[in-house]
Amino acid sequence: MAQQTIIQLLDDLDGSEASETVVFGLDGRTYEIDLNDKNAAKLRKALAAYVDAGRKLNQTRGGKRTGAGRVTADGDTAQIRAWAKENGYEVNDRGRVPADIKEAYAKAKVA
Repeated sequence: MAQQTIIQLLDDLDGSEASETVVFGLDGRTYEIDLNDKNAAKLRKALAAYVDAGRKLNQTRGGKRTGAGRVTADGDTAQIRAWAKENGYEVNDRGRVPADIKEAYAKAKVA
């Protein structure tokens, strides 16, 4: 029997279909939010003056990795994505790994 799992990215603000995951930082913390094109443009417009006036920091601070590719408590996201694809899950190459896939990975790792 064939099984197909479809992962749909939903906008965290209004619940519509999201087109991207936007990563941003504030007060030393990094956040990510799934947004459709309209809401992503609104966020970028709201932050534009601050981004233009701010200074870019290096990708790493204090020896800790930040942003995409970071190691999570439940393993490296690249390993989770690879495992998910090998086990019939559909997972995006970028953005947040869905919780159900992380849980399945953790259970398979324990077994």
